[in-house]
Amino acid sequence: MAQIPFVKRDDVQKLHKILDEDDPHTWDDAWKAKVMPWDIGQVQPPLKELIESGEVDFPREGRALVPGCGAGYEAVYIASSLGLNTTGLDLSETAIEVAKGKLAAQETPPKGNVTFSVGDFFALKLVEEEKVDIIYDCAFFVAIPPSLRPNWSRQMASLIKSGGYLITMIFPIDPLSDVGPPYSVKSSSYHEHLDGNFVKVVDRESELSLPGRAGRERIAVWRRS
Repeated sequence: MAQIPFVKRDDVQKLHKILDEDDPHTWDDAWKAKVMPWDIGQVQPPLKELIESGEVDFPREGRALVPGCGAGYEAVYIASSLGLNTTGLDLSETAIEVAKGKLAAQETPPKGNVTFSVGDFFALKLVEEEKVDIIYDCAFFVAIPPSLRPNWSRQMASLIKSGGYLITMIFPIDPLSDVGPPYSVKSSSYHEHLDGNFVKVVDRESELSLPGRAGRERIAVWRRS
């Protein structure tokens, strides 16, 4: 695996200067300025480790959703590894253009269909038969203002079918701070908002954490009640 340097503090500070918490569409400004400290250029290793381990018997048909998909690495990986028809959703038109370009350049098409769309996760509505089997949240929970976390949990419960799964990358696990994004978290940050609608079935550190992330990230799987 290529060694990818950890995010530089300067990059995060540049991001803070671009983003306006009251205008989510400024995420597109960050993409246009190529200030994307969350983009590691590949699928998050802990996600690959989780799926390849077989620790969870994830469905091999159905639908998946990746909100805040960025360049789309994980959406394509989920469609390829599990065969799910996967939608990558992002507010940034630039990010979606990048994701579509990377998908088109794939030598081997994914097993499942992959669709990339510009859209607002919080405005997404699905009828019962359209609900998804898996949602993967990598940096979405820590990117939104903490005040939106109750809305995040309600939307997750609304979009995932009973028995489906929410996969969360819990990062960065640092001393709690109101400065972000990314806003620091701990496992209890997710319990606070998911307990009642979800049961946690996996919560572990990754042996494949990138430089600078060891001990600061976990991956968890939550089953929808």
